Amino acid sequence: MHSQGHFDSIFQRPPWVVVFALTAAIAWGWAFPLIKMGFSAFGITADMTGSKMLFAGIRFAAAGLIVLSVAHGSGRSFKTDIRKDWWFFLAFALMNTALHYFFFYVGMSHSEGSRAAILNSLSTFLVVLLACACFKSDKLTSRKILGCAVGFCGILALNLGGTDSGRFTWLGDGMIILNAICGATANLMTRGLSRRVDVFVGTGYSLTVGGLLLIIPGLAFGGTLPQVNILGIVCLLLLIAISAIGFALYNKLLSLNPVGKVAIYNSLIPIVGAVTSCLCLGETFHAKYALAGGLAALGIYIINKGKN
Repeated sequence: MHSQGHFDSIFQRPPWVVVFALTAAIAWGWAFPLIKMGFSAFGITADMTGSKMLFAGIRFAAAGLIVLSVAHGSGRSFKTDIRKDWWFFLAFALMNTALHYFFFYVGMSHSEGSRAAILNSLSTFLVVLLACACFKSDKLTSRKILGCAVGFCGILALNLGGTDSGRFTWLGDGMIILNAICGATANLMTRGLSRRVDVFVGTGYSLTVGGLLLIIPGLAFGGTLPQVNILGIVCLLLLIAISAIGFALYNKLLSLNPVGKVAIYNSLIPIVGAVTSCLCLGETFHAKYALAGGLAALGIYIINKGKN
């Protein structure tokens, strides 16, 4: 039991919180170009909803099984009252994985990776506002209001300029916004998860079940991976690793530290996502992306820089 306590304490030491949160944020930023490259390599086009669900489902089910096997190997407790809490685990799997990434993958195939990366930062601002509405311990301060306002301005800046530099679409931006709402809700549910089961185990269950909830309808909609090749498999393996490492680290940090101390590093996700998408996919880097990404990051920084 002593080693378990020591293990937990690493996730509360400031230098390690920085290292783990940065690792998760940078990994998630890379997911944007990798998904687009995976779609292209496997020959999945924008209209293949079933194939997108299958691709996402394989990624998350595999990541979940990895997290569960590591949790089992490191002797973590699988004890939980599944009869009483099954509804919570199912809701968490839907919010954290199945619905969240269904919207995300549809949105990604109808949007530029760089644009989606910035728009996805909306999730962070929603977490702040929803936490204040749901938890007595989270107070809505002037700093949080200012940070959200700056961040929302960044997201609005994405729609500046003419149609050639990208504008709002329901299938692209609309789906990314729905994904951000699911992500924010799942972030808040992590607190409830940590009260019911070991966080690593809960994360593994949520990814595995959520992945299956994507694979089954994906196959029912006739989903396939039209052309299997090395590039596609490499993209999929990297995405599985990103999910396993990112979710396990982030959910553990969330369960042991104030949300703000951990969420601040998410300000890097839109910037890493926008830059890597432009570099890897040859997307045009519009000047407004720098403005929007900068404002989104500044908003997240303002919200989290005080005492949390």
